Amino acid sequence: MDNIFKNKGLNVLLNLDLFLTAITFCVLVTITFTGVIFRYFLNNPIVWQEEAQLMCFIWVIYFGASVAARNGSHVAIDMVVDRFSPFCKRIVEAIMYIILIIILGYACLKSIDLIQQMVSTGRTTNILKIPSGLIYSCVPIGCVLTIINFAFDYYYRITGKVREGVENIG
Repeated sequence: MDNIFKNKGLNVLLNLDLFLTAITFCVLVTITFTGVIFRYFLNNPIVWQEEAQLMCFIWVIYFGASVAARNGSHVAIDMVVDRFSPFCKRIVEAIMYIILIIILGYACLKSIDLIQQMVSTGRTTNILKIPSGLIYSCVPIGCVLTIINFAFDYYYRITGKVREGVENIG
């Protein structure tokens, strides 16, 4: 019985990005829907709506990318690659993985520089006064999680092994 709780705890921890994405997406939809009601029916727009939506969009994109990488549900056009021999497919997958790591690594490093600049200047949003560094902190975290999840996805696809112990909740 104790082993089941450890596994569930591990699953919850490993799916934290999924939970953050789902919660943030629900908040985004709620804010947007409420904003429409307030603007068009009550003739009283929510002034902080755009700032909150921006934060939610950024968080959904970067944590959602991590979830998509883990599930292998990222956008891919396989039509050309599917015509290659199995050996060529592996080479193309390796090249694509290397390019992906380079791009995400570069984005991670540049986002850390941007966050440091925002923190050092004390930049905040105009209305809610949320520190901009907090809003964009999901970028390097999401990039690192996406790299890790793509690495696992790539490993399991290349070796043909089946993932055990971690299931996607949801």
